[in-house]
Order: sequence, then structure tokens, then C-alpha cells
Amino acid sequence: MLKIRMQGTLKDLKWFRQFLERSEEIQVNRVSEAFANKGTKRFFRMYAEVEKVEKRK
Repeated sequence: MLKIRMQGTLKDLKWFRQFLERSEEIQVNRVSEAFANKGTKRFFRMYAEVEKVEKRK
């Protein structure tokens, strides 16, 4: 399992979350809500837990 910290604008975070969820090679187990970064109103952060999907032969 990987734990990923994503940082960007809300629009970028939304796009990347959808990108992760559409991927056939990983399974998204959990994604947090967006948290505001201190000192800026433009950038936010989110956390995700993902796993590699094992392909069947």
C-alpha cells in the first residue's frame, strides 16, 4: 500500500483524484477531504491510500 500526499488547487486535486480512481492498475482505498494549507488560500492538500492491482494470468 502507498500513502500519497497531494497538493494543489482544488481543481487540480479533483482532476487527479478522478485520474487515480479511473486507473485500472491501482485500487484507491481511501481519499481524504481537502485541507487548506496555512498561509495560502489557493493551495490545498489531500491524502490517498492506494494499492497495486494484481493482474490474473
